[in-house]
Amino acid sequence: MNAIHVSVFIAIAYFYFITKKEKFKHEKIVMLILLLFLVLLSSTNVLIISFILSLVYYFFYSKFANKLRLRNSILVLTIFISFLFYKKIKAFVELEFKNNTEKGIGHNVISKSDNFENKITMYEAWNNKTFSPKDFFPGTAFRVYQFRVFLELFEENSIFWKGFGFNASNIKIEQKGVEHNIYLGDANHEGYQKKNFHNQYLQIFAELGFIGFLLLMLILFFSLKTAFNAKDFIHISFTFLMISLFLTESFLWRQRGIVFFTVFFCLFTTSNTKKNLK
Repeated sequence: MNAIHVSVFIAIAYFYFITKKEKFKHEKIVMLILLLFLVLLSSTNVLIISFILSLVYYFFYSKFANKLRLRNSILVLTIFISFLFYKKIKAFVELEFKNNTEKGIGHNVISKSDNFENKITMYEAWNNKTFSPKDFFPGTAFRVYQFRVFLELFEENSIFWKGFGFNASNIKIEQKGVEHNIYLGDANHEGYQKKNFHNQYLQIFAELGFIGFLLLMLILFFSLKTAFNAKDFIHISFTFLMISLFLTESFLWRQRGIVFFTVFFCLFTTSNTKKNLK
């Protein structure tokens, strides 16, 4: 099973325990075990969002939040430091964009083997006209390449309103893979050309058009609105996890993904809508 999908399932369970007002000893142990699993699964995207959400919970939603009188000072100091180091942060981002690294947000979509001699940077993934079958795309670089493919398909086809149709973008992506001369795989290894966009927003826009994309955005918007109105931190965490996950995975184009999202979205929305009405 995809490690990122498992990370999301574990993250929701982790936030359930972290938001309990009174925790028994065994529940604290379970929470630590879940946190350990999150770290071991090494899903950068889910780890970063879980860390940020944990800080938000302890600063704004926990019973200790009212005692943290330095909270506003810490926030102001953080913003000030961010402005102070803006140039250094910008230089770091530019370096990472051109850096030849396998680390980044999003897992590698195929395993690296001895067939590859060159690692593609994000800069190369965005700018190179063609590639070589010897080129390896790390996770982030591959997603940059797929975004580029989406824009090319968008320019070449009239898909704004209706898209290509469900799963109909696969053949278009495969054709682009051949056109760009990426690694197409062999009898023992899979290639890049049969991989989907690995971005739910691009995936739904390419296949269901603007209407499908708009519906997804409305679902996420109303989920957030309902969660904040009910002050339900688990619902808030669920929605932010989905928003961030959709940037690196076509989560709803997998059976376990659509079942997970639909069940939890309906449970949270129904429960918190009733709570808001009361």
